[in-house]
Amino acid sequence: MSIKAKRLVKKIVSWSGLFFFGLAAYMLYHQLSKYDFADIQNAVLSIPGKNLLMAAAASFLGYVALSSYDFLAIRYIGRKLSPLKWIFAGFIGFSVSNNAGHAVVSGGAIRYRLYTRWRFHASDIVKMVTFSGFTYLVACFFLIILGYFLTPDHAFGEGSISHMTTLIITIVSAAGLALYFGMSLFYKKPIMIKDMAFEIPSLKMALAQVFIGGADILMASLVLYFSLIPFVQIPFDVFIGVFIIAQVLGVFSQVPGGLGVFEGLFMYIIPGEHNQVLLFGALVAYRVIYYLFPLVISGVILLTYEGYLRYIKSRRLLEYMKEKKQKLVHLREKPNC
Repeated sequence: MSIKAKRLVKKIVSWSGLFFFGLAAYMLYHQLSKYDFADIQNAVLSIPGKNLLMAAAASFLGYVALSSYDFLAIRYIGRKLSPLKWIFAGFIGFSVSNNAGHAVVSGGAIRYRLYTRWRFHASDIVKMVTFSGFTYLVACFFLIILGYFLTPDHAFGEGSISHMTTLIITIVSAAGLALYFGMSLFYKKPIMIKDMAFEIPSLKMALAQVFIGGADILMASLVLYFSLIPFVQIPFDVFIGVFIIAQVLGVFSQVPGGLGVFEGLFMYIIPGEHNQVLLFGALVAYRVIYYLFPLVISGVILLTYEGYLRYIKSRRLLEYMKEKKQKLVHLREKPNC
């Protein structure tokens, strides 16, 4: 591929996020134009406190699962790190990337800043970020397959083309998952990319990736489910299928956090006739609990951590200057022989 073609592809990918965001905004406007802000506010406030607490607990467990991505990645490169540090790095990294989008760039930058301070080489961090990306990818493969069988038929459109497209995506996901497991079992040679050797994880590690990635998305779905069930009576097996399809497409839309894309798709796919403003109120609660609150908390923690490091650095510098000054005074006071 020529340089011009690569630049064109990068521009298309970059602008696609704006396109999907605009499309999602139109979908939401079309669905909510008959309601005013007070209706949406009342819908959010009408969610019982018990449900909000259960949603918050699911969000907490979801970020524990997300942090475990870093634990698996550290094991993958053969390093060890205290749980407090990898939980810290995972929580900060994912709370930022979930909101900013482009997880490899946004979450990778946070991890590079933290892990280099803990004596990790840049090449190891690249391998960790790549491995975490594959953890999410194989989990998506698995969940797309699951979502295909759980999502209502009408969600895939009325025409045969829509059904065929969805079936092809599911088959590709199944093939991708089978290929990954097959390589874990039979392919033992490292893959070389720009002088970096990427080892194929063992089958046990690959299964752990699917389990942890699935647990992450399951907990995220429960945040919305607990916010939604006061207004919508829907079996969880049907709900999880709808959530998976909307979540995966929201992530791959390149819109930060799938904002608008996820909401529009979810409100379109969910079966039955429902009050759209109540649905949107539950989605707003989901955004606040799973995205906004963790981002605010991680921001406070990160600023506190950076401030603490600066304090330690300035204190050590002050002690060093004090010791140096004392040595100079001692040398001056020492009598000449």
